[in-house]
Parts: sequence; C-alpha cells; structure tokens
Amino acid sequence: MNNQLYSKLEGYYDEMVSIRRFMHQHPELSFQEHNTAQFIKAYYEKLGIEVKGNVGGNGVVAKVYGKKPGKTVALRADFDALPIQDEKDVPYKSLVPGVMHACGHDGHTATLLVLAKVLDEMKDELEGNYVLIHQHAEEFAPGGAITMIEDGCLEGVDVIFGTHLWASEPTGTIQYRTGPIMAAADRFEIDIQGKGGHGAQPHKTKDAIVTASQLVLNLQQIVSRKVNPVESAVITVGTFMSENAFNVIADKAKLVGTVRTFNDDVRQYIEEEMDRIIKGTCYLSDSTYNFLYERGYPAVVNHAKETEFLVTSAKEVPEVLTIEESEPQMGGEDFAYYLKKIPGTFFFTGAKPPGDDSGYPHHHPKFDIDETAMLIAAKTLGTAAIRIHQED
Repeated sequence: MNNQLYSKLEGYYDEMVSIRRFMHQHPELSFQEHNTAQFIKAYYEKLGIEVKGNVGGNGVVAKVYGKKPGKTVALRADFDALPIQDEKDVPYKSLVPGVMHACGHDGHTATLLVLAKVLDEMKDELEGNYVLIHQHAEEFAPGGAITMIEDGCLEGVDVIFGTHLWASEPTGTIQYRTGPIMAAADRFEIDIQGKGGHGAQPHKTKDAIVTASQLVLNLQQIVSRKVNPVESAVITVGTFMSENAFNVIADKAKLVGTVRTFNDDVRQYIEEEMDRIIKGTCYLSDSTYNFLYERGYPAVVNHAKETEFLVTSAKEVPEVLTIEESEPQMGGEDFAYYLKKIPGTFFFTGAKPPGDDSGYPHHHPKFDIDETAMLIAAKTLGTAAIRIHQED
C-alpha cells in the first residue's frame, strides 16, 4: 500500500509544485482568502470529490470515503498569507504588493490537495474515511480553526494529523514532540497617558516616553524574577510608538507586544503581574494607562499515542533521513484547538532550501522552502492516515 501511495504522489509532484507556485504568486491575507478558498474548492469539484466551502468562514472541507470500514482521519492544512513584501528574485514571486506566503502555507495546501487526489484514486483499497481540512486565517487570532470546529469540521473524526513545513531544518528531517510543542500566543497593548510639554522644561511634564521605557525593562523582570525558571515564558515588546517634534516631551506612548507560555497557570499569572507592574510604574510617574490583554491561541499539546504512531509511520518514508524530538517552539498555532477536541499530533517537516546558508526564517521577506519537502510531508501524512486503521 505504501509503495502505491508513494508512486502516485511522486507522479503528481510537478502538479504539487505548480499549485504551490500559483498560490505563492496570488497570496491573500487572513480572513480575506476568498479566491484561494474558491481555488481549493474548484480543485476538489473537478476531481468529483465531496467538498464544502464557507466552513466557519473561508474554510474548505473535503471528504474521501474508503470502501472498507475504519476510522475517520482528518488532515489539516492552512492557506492564509502575511502582510509582508516578497523580496525574493524568483519566477513565482508574489504578484500582490505587500502580501506574501512567508510561512509555507502555500506548500501546506499544495501538499494536502495532491494527497487528497491520491487517496481518492486509492479509495477502493482504503479503510475508513478521510477529512481534508483546509483552514483559513491561521496567522491572525482568533484564527480559523475555532470557527471551523464550531461549524462541524471535526464531526465524526477520530484522529487528526497536521504538519508545518519547517525551513530552519534540513529537508529529510521530521521533528515531533509529545505534549506541548508550540506555545500559547497572546497579545497586549499598553497606552500611557502623561503630560506633554517643552523639551527644555521636563519638570513641568509627565514624560510618557520615560514611563514607557521603564515599563519595557520592568516587564522583563516578570520572566527573569517572577516565573519559575523551569517554566518557559516570553514577554516581548514588539512596538514602541511615540512620535513628536525633537523638542517636545511626549504626552502619549504606546507599547504593543506578545506573551508566550505553555502552562495555563503561568499564562494567568503573567497577565495579572503585568497589570500590577503597569499600575505601579505609572503611579510612580503620576501617569494614567490603559492595558489590553488579548488571549490568543492556546498551547499546541500533542497526544502521546498519536505522536508515537506518527514517528513509526515516518520511519517508513524512504526520504525521511532524520527523526528527532523537537524542542518546544515559542511560536503559536491554532492547530491547538483541534487537539483540544480530538486525539492527534502536529509535527515539523524540514524544508530548508538547498544551499541556503542565509537562514531566512519564517515571516522573512525572502522566505522560501525546498519544494521537495512537500512530497515528504505528503508521504508522511499519507502513511499515517492509512496505517492508523491498523491500530487498536
């Protein structure tokens, strides 16, 4: 069965690349992926595969039914892009100014579409059913997963698998982890209101920039001095805004950033401690503030049995050269919501472009992938999806 799966996938590799490059040229932002969703839906309709659009928004769900009884397996791929200008010099460079696939979601979609095509061709020999979840809006909370689940994409599903093409790791690498593999990702905004004035008369002002600067430092002490060192946590201030003339003391400043955690108790503690520190810092400067803390995706927590099964499946794929346990990643993923509902696992498929010593990371303007990694991802997902019926 594996040989048939692999042979068919290899035969459609050029199509997989073509799909990926088309999507790379025509990216759409989170919650705006109307053309992309229509492209996915039309692909299934042309193959005669059952498909439903507008699932929880722009989501698309297709189903392949095996002729023999068995479990129902879901496979998921996301398809939204990012607000980044594509700076690569390649024939498939984004044609949309300021928007690009800088995280591999185009590759995820191409992988799942071709895998679905192969599963459909093999359906007479397959056990169980296969649900292909094409998810919108992974990049922007609240994300697309939660609304797709509410709209029934997991109804009747027994297990789910998902992968992320990982450009920081060599092609041929599969990384897995039991338990937390990606962090909860929250967002915060802090608006400081002081009292502006002349740059030569600071004693008559309440300098919002000084207060905000103190806050940037004070907030770092939560992780370094308040959180148990054995727990992982990050507080990052990504934006510091306060624009004035050179000789004016600012009356307003704004900080925007993110908090990343794995432990729910630590997550709650950091939110509470941030509020306490902001209140105290502003009290010292006699300033007022507004603090907004938005809960993003929860941590991605893989199930032990399904993760172990995925590792066993990956060992059967000839192109998989290295299988290793991943360190927990502080990036966020709304695949977490699927794993809160049903058993499954999420893993990384190495996709570092050959000869790429520049190390362009995900979300970089020159981000790219080794497209052969899509074939490895398809084989690994396909092997797991087919073999799961042999498990008790």
